[in-house]
Amino acid sequence: MTDAGVHVIVNERRQLLNLAYRLLGSLADAEDVLQETFARWYGLSPEQRDAIASPGAWLTRVAGRICLDVLGSARVRRERYVGEWVPEPIPDPAEGSDPADRVTLDESVTMAFLVVLEQMTPAERVSFVLHDVFRYPFGEVAEIVGRSPAACRQLATSARRRVQASRRSQPPTAGQADVVKDFRRAWEAQDIKALIALLDPSAVMVADGGGQASTVLRPVEGGEQIARYLIGIAKVAPDLTILGRTVNGAPGLVATVGGVPVTVAAFEVTEDRITRIWAVRNPEKLRAWL
Repeated sequence: MTDAGVHVIVNERRQLLNLAYRLLGSLADAEDVLQETFARWYGLSPEQRDAIASPGAWLTRVAGRICLDVLGSARVRRERYVGEWVPEPIPDPAEGSDPADRVTLDESVTMAFLVVLEQMTPAERVSFVLHDVFRYPFGEVAEIVGRSPAACRQLATSARRRVQASRRSQPPTAGQADVVKDFRRAWEAQDIKALIALLDPSAVMVADGGGQASTVLRPVEGGEQIARYLIGIAKVAPDLTILGRTVNGAPGLVATVGGVPVTVAAFEVTEDRITRIWAVRNPEKLRAWL
């Protein structure tokens, strides 16, 4: 393969990582997909690689098919997962990672968006992400999903309805940052009244420990119940430090013990009140934060 061809393949890494993360909700799984994709590429003979008119399209097609297979098996694995499964949180890309290993942060990687994607079938998710997020035509989507363009269009439409139905009236990022900042101060001060005031009465907190970190196994429902749970944590962990950080492109919090991140929390804020908290404690999902 020519040097120019190698350059194209290297440049595709970030695009493929962005695609695979959105399809799988896991940075570790996305990296595995990239390794398998490039292994298949370099498994071709030089003549076969030179005969491929668009290496980028070939790599996307292969990566998309691998993701589709992973999504199918992931459903089985998550049935055996200890507690709730939350997508893997990612930090602000400005925090030291190689540009080729960065996921572009936009609305399609917010925790709320990824959680909605988790509710879709594998074919819906792949069709929707490829077409609506990455703007691939349905003809190309069909080659990856293994269905007709018309069927993929229907799958994407169904997925789009799920996304639209889940949308809430969220404040601008600056407004959400203020709410999360106030929430951090109230938690640090163990001010239960202030916490309750910041939480919607019907708020829900989902924690993901994966059986490797202590946490609640079921969602905590209700603003007061969440506040009491968080105050209980603060009382038994006096060395807990809470930092404001960007989580999946939105204002979030990172709790550390001895300087080591032990919890990454993402928030959904509606009309200046917190309606959802996703707290990831599974250490395997916190490697990007170390």
